[in-house]
Amino acid sequence: MVKSTFDSSTSSSGSGSAVVGNELLFEEKLSSKAPLARRAWDSFRRNPDFHITQKGQIGANGQVFDVESAAQNTAESPLARKLKGRHLQMIAIGGSIGTGLFVGSGKALQQGGPASLLIAFSLIGAMLFCTVQALGEMAVLLPVAGSFSAYSTRFLDPAWGFAMGWNYATLWLIILPLEIVAAAITIEYWDSPISPAVWVTIFLLGIISINLVGVRGYGEAEFVFSIIKVIAVIGFIILGIILNVGGGRNAEYIGGRYWASPGAFNNGFQGLCSVFVIAAFAFTGTELVGLAAAETANPRKSLPTAVKQVFWRICLFYIVSLTLVGLLVPYTDRRLIGQSSSDAKASPFVIAIKNAGITGLDSVMNVVIMISVLSVGNSAVYGSSRTLAALAEQGQAPRFLAYIDRKGRPLKAIGVAAAFGFLAYLAASNKDTEVFTWLQALSGLSSIFTWGSICLAHIRFRRAWRVQGRSLDELAFRSQAGVLGSWIGFIFNVLVLIAQFWTGFAPIQPQYGPPITGTLAHVRNFFQAYLAAPVVLLCYIVYKLIYRTPIMRCKDMDLKTGLRDLNLVELLADEEFEKASWPKWKKAYKFLC
Repeated sequence: MVKSTFDSSTSSSGSGSAVVGNELLFEEKLSSKAPLARRAWDSFRRNPDFHITQKGQIGANGQVFDVESAAQNTAESPLARKLKGRHLQMIAIGGSIGTGLFVGSGKALQQGGPASLLIAFSLIGAMLFCTVQALGEMAVLLPVAGSFSAYSTRFLDPAWGFAMGWNYATLWLIILPLEIVAAAITIEYWDSPISPAVWVTIFLLGIISINLVGVRGYGEAEFVFSIIKVIAVIGFIILGIILNVGGGRNAEYIGGRYWASPGAFNNGFQGLCSVFVIAAFAFTGTELVGLAAAETANPRKSLPTAVKQVFWRICLFYIVSLTLVGLLVPYTDRRLIGQSSSDAKASPFVIAIKNAGITGLDSVMNVVIMISVLSVGNSAVYGSSRTLAALAEQGQAPRFLAYIDRKGRPLKAIGVAAAFGFLAYLAASNKDTEVFTWLQALSGLSSIFTWGSICLAHIRFRRAWRVQGRSLDELAFRSQAGVLGSWIGFIFNVLVLIAQFWTGFAPIQPQYGPPITGTLAHVRNFFQAYLAAPVVLLCYIVYKLIYRTPIMRCKDMDLKTGLRDLNLVELLADEEFEKASWPKWKKAYKFLC
């Protein structure tokens, strides 16, 4: 184990260069004249800069969590820094466009109506804008492994960081088999005679192979996937406008007909509350741009641009497209009730195209849905493996998960994520629905807890920054929403948790199918909606009791370890000097994008 011995101020500015130096050394060794097979085999060997947080000194409480070593190890993680600006931008723009938008929006439309669909997605989008801005500010300054779970450990409480890290890792570990099954179900749209198990094998091997290439492979795959998804959504928006004003085969003007009848709302305020959780699931993955900061070549340059583009993605790809969905498909359409959350036949995008009588285009949209599903599966392996490795580096997960090879891949964490992917073979059994329902229940609220923790960590970070006598001018990137935006984001996440509790306790009765009646049915429905909350709280309380971790005080928070740049003030001054020479149009563009 290699452990840094220099002081915090030196390590904070030099940790990045040390890791990059080691990485270049490995590349030089592997680029020798050794046979290709030997070089490939050697790349899987342990990175000499690999390290794990050791337990702190034993005190009166029995065990102590070593906060300083945890911060040091996440800052010096030997993950490869090969993501470029274009990768981050496409991860930010299209990273979370998947079944939540293309298929899940159908369930939201059916439960709440077009007005609830628009209101809920707009409010969740506004909350997420504040959240990603807060995450961007911290990630640009401290691009450490584990990102938001590491920030919870450093700025809130190590026990809460433990709970949030495992909460987030569990989310992606469960999403992987769900998305692989979803991709297999999508194939059934064409009545394929091939067994779903065959497609599960193909998709699983493809996703694992992409992640074994390394972070560059993940970035390139997401770049391609995101371009396809973005083109598809823009194409649907153009088509939707044409169809709505009477440009379809029937030349019939639709306008706001479905807002008048059957109506703008369904199930009243309760219907609106139920849509909030669906909207939150649809936006899952937006925070990955912060997790990727630790593997970005120049986060101070690339991350602010990617973070700002989240706003445009929310406005264009979600709000505009869902407005058109609400205009083109009535919430009473029975096809919106799919067999599962991944049934492409229940996609309002596909239904709108079929209603227009355009042959062949529904199949094209179905291909886009399948690509989106595989993209989310790809992100699932990336998100879970990086989070597990960071937890292990902090001593909050089994040590073997911190293994990082000479190409900067968290190899054993990727293996664990891939192992969960084999749960997708349950799709061939008659118990698949039951198993996946409870797996989804475990991760259903994970994003809400993650986003709320990001906002709270940013609030505490800003307070510590002020208490320790630092100026906001020293921040490489400042959240456009500020601390007020983080408070709005945190409070809104709490309100979504309350709304989910209510809809879980008093569920909306299905419009078609058997009603939810009886005590057992209501208890089952509640835990399927809210199981994640007690699991998170249990993780926090147990870890807190065992390790007696402190709630971090502002004066004691480590604001140095992990700073990648050596002369931050000087670099910021140079950037401000450069900005002063920009024309007004460029200043406006850079502010927005």
